[in-house]
Parts: sequence; structure tokens; C-alpha cells
Amino acid sequence: MRAKLVPELVCSNFAKSRRFYTELLGFRVLYSRPEERFAYLERDGAELMLEQSVGKDRLWPRAELAYPFGRGINFQIQVADAEHLHAAILAAGVAVYLPLEERWYRREHDEIGVKQFAIQDPDGYLLRFSEVIGER
Repeated sequence: MRAKLVPELVCSNFAKSRRFYTELLGFRVLYSRPEERFAYLERDGAELMLEQSVGKDRLWPRAELAYPFGRGINFQIQVADAEHLHAAILAAGVAVYLPLEERWYRREHDEIGVKQFAIQDPDGYLLRFSEVIGER
């Protein structure tokens, strides 16, 4: 079995975050426990979980959460068409944190090219959407 990393994002308003991820960003709900304010989402193979705790449970952050949540991290989400998603986000009036750009990153023996942009979700988590455009 191949290991995978699935982040679980604590949110301040579960319904708002779920709408943002599903209606705007195109994630689909794989399963949900509404009574626990929890959903497991997927888009193009990228998976994440949303949770608004109903009380202080064993995984709830010990420190008080302050906006923006997730400071110091950005989540790269690979998509098939970054330009199309970027246009939908602009049309919805969502502020873009990093404008759409084409960028080439050096690896060990070559470079990989991407079209990418970044936004913040309702709680301030930084989401970087990236489309691979080639290698050289």
C-alpha cells in the first residue's frame, strides 16, 4: 500500500468552508458526518478533510486559533486546468494571493514547468493550485 498525506483542516464555519471547497473549487464530498461537522473531500486525486470541532477533543489545537489559520504552510493542489479555475475564482470575487503565473523549477537533472496561483480559503489556509505544463 502506498502512503499518502491527507491534511485535516480545522475550520471556524464548517458549512461555509464546505461550500467554498465544493461549489467554488470543485471538490466532491467522498463522505461526511454532518453531526460532527466533518467532511472528506477530493478533487483530481487531491484529498483533504474539513472539521469544525463540536468540543475540545483529542486532536483539537491546544492554542487558540487566530486568523489566518495554517500560518507557515501552503497546500499545493495539482489541477488539470489552472487557468479555468483561476477565471472561476476571479469571477466569484475571491481575492488572489499569488496571481496566475508560469514558473519553472529546477530539479536534480531537469526543470518542471507549472501554471500556478494561490488563494486563501475562508479561514486563511493558503491553497496553491498548480498545473504541470512540461519538463525541460
